[in-house]
Amino acid sequence: MNRFLYSLIIWLSIPFALLKILLKDSHDPSWKLKLKNQLGFVKKISGRVIWIHSVSVGEFNASKPLIDAILSQYQNYKIVITTTTMTGALAVKNHYKDNVVHYFLPFDAKLIINSFLGKIKPEICILMETEIWPNLIHILNKKNIAVALINARLSEKSFHKYQRFTKKLVRETLRKLTVICSQNNFSSDRFITLGAKKESLLTIGSLKFDSTDSVDSNLIKTLRQMVGERSVTVFASTRVGEEQLIIESYLRFKDLLNTLLVIIPRHPERFDEAFKIAKNAGFNVQRRSKIDQCTEDTDILIGDSMGEMMTYYSICDIAFIGGSLTDNGSQNMLEAASLTKPIIFGPSTYNFEEISKQLLDNDASIQVANADELMQTISELLMNEPRRSMLGSNARKTFENNQGAVNKAMMALEPFIKT
Repeated sequence: MNRFLYSLIIWLSIPFALLKILLKDSHDPSWKLKLKNQLGFVKKISGRVIWIHSVSVGEFNASKPLIDAILSQYQNYKIVITTTTMTGALAVKNHYKDNVVHYFLPFDAKLIINSFLGKIKPEICILMETEIWPNLIHILNKKNIAVALINARLSEKSFHKYQRFTKKLVRETLRKLTVICSQNNFSSDRFITLGAKKESLLTIGSLKFDSTDSVDSNLIKTLRQMVGERSVTVFASTRVGEEQLIIESYLRFKDLLNTLLVIIPRHPERFDEAFKIAKNAGFNVQRRSKIDQCTEDTDILIGDSMGEMMTYYSICDIAFIGGSLTDNGSQNMLEAASLTKPIIFGPSTYNFEEISKQLLDNDASIQVANADELMQTISELLMNEPRRSMLGSNARKTFENNQGAVNKAMMALEPFIKT
């Protein structure tokens, strides 16, 4: 595929993307703003600008230590943060308030991108993880605006997809990046194979190890009071299909599990679905937003609240990381690791392949093949406090021993940001 064909596909897909906004996001008061921003309509910004793009909550959370460092070091710049999702936008606004400007990422069409860039005039664009947009990167390159891919990762699955369908376009795009800071050697090798310039690529580790998220002590007290004195097993950031697998297996293993299951779907639009799955299975299920305290016979609590994942981890005895029982590549394991929690994940970890390997190699996590093995493992850990403690301690050590990516990223970016 060449860039002309890619651009044609983008233009043809825009009506469907707009329809998706109307159908999926129109319940949110920001949906009109999202629609306008994605068509390139944003307010003009004066002054010097650093633009950072993180697609959603996970990428934004990972980027926060870097954004904090940029805010501290480059105080004469305005920081523009773009996201693609509504939840990402809310996370940015809740965390940084008016200290940054938030917009939704425009569609990757030449006319729209030029309109957007004309309004914000960034001196550098920092893309997070796998945000490889051919037209955006091409236009930034033509305008001599530095563009960096930071915390970059490329799973084996994505690598093969790029090789099969868009090899020429991806090679052309990667070679226009000013700098790539990769999370791990696996990703670095794949970027080089796809055509990235060796001299522009650095392997710096994952920004996720540098997370400094604090936990609200009052919120911990609230949730602890809600769950009572029982042990708690958190199923964090579950994806479509996982709740069904977890609950069906729980039906088979319930007599072995003296623990409260706290299930927290990854996407808020699925809170109702998770509740119904648990209810239809015959369990006593409650919603965090509806109660002050679980009853003694509550089987499952649905974590239908935003921005509280670290608090759920704080009160749990065992943390299962969602997106790993189904083929979604897992979610972030390091939040639980930073809080010294025993971690379990399923077979699908391609989004965190090096991190999951380090945790396993350091006896800091357990990988299971399916939901029944998950329940069996939880049962065994609940009866073995020393083992839980050892896993949690090793997880925390792994987290601490891999810090430093933010400093390396800042050094890589420094030559391209004028003071």
